[in-house]
Order: sequence, then structure tokens, then C-alpha cells
Amino acid sequence: MLDVFVTSRVRRKIIVVFAKYPDFKTHVRGLSKLIKEDPGNIQRELRRLTKGGFLVATKKGNTSIYQTNKQFPILKELQSIVIKSQQLEDAKKTPSKIIG
Repeated sequence: MLDVFVTSRVRRKIIVVFAKYPDFKTHVRGLSKLIKEDPGNIQRELRRLTKGGFLVATKKGNTSIYQTNKQFPILKELQSIVIKSQQLEDAKKTPSKIIG
């Protein structure tokens, strides 16, 4: 369901991870292993999400560490959308019993 509003597959995966786990901190390579996507694509999307204010990047040596911006104005709403979207996906996968 989230794919209707967020068309980039990589961006969608990143949003889901950071919305579900707002205390999660990672670098590009770690996130790449977690969501099984190309680090170059992840880097591009992380920059966009940081520029948009959803993520915060801090430098540690040559490495940027990303985490959810807990001051993001619509964070709670976004978390709610992610959770509801995943519940809908789970409901589609689970066949319902027919009463009759």
C-alpha cells in the first residue's frame, strides 16, 4: 500500500526501517546489508531523506551515520502509515476463513 505514495522501492524500504525503529542508527553499508539494496542507490535516497528533514546525518570520521529525526513534523503520522501498510500486506498474505 505504501508503494502507491512512495514510488521509489529503495526509499520505501528506508522509510519503513527508520519509521519502525526511530532509535536505529546506521551507515550506508550497514543499511545496504539490512535491506539488500545497492549502496549507491541507498546513498542517493539517504541524501534526499536527510535534505527533506526525515533523517539526520552525523559524521564519524569519513562515515556518515544516519538516524531518524525525532523532531520531524509528521513522524508519528508516517509511523502510523507504515504500521497500517504492513498490517494490510500481512492480511493479504493470510487467507481468511469462509464462514458458511
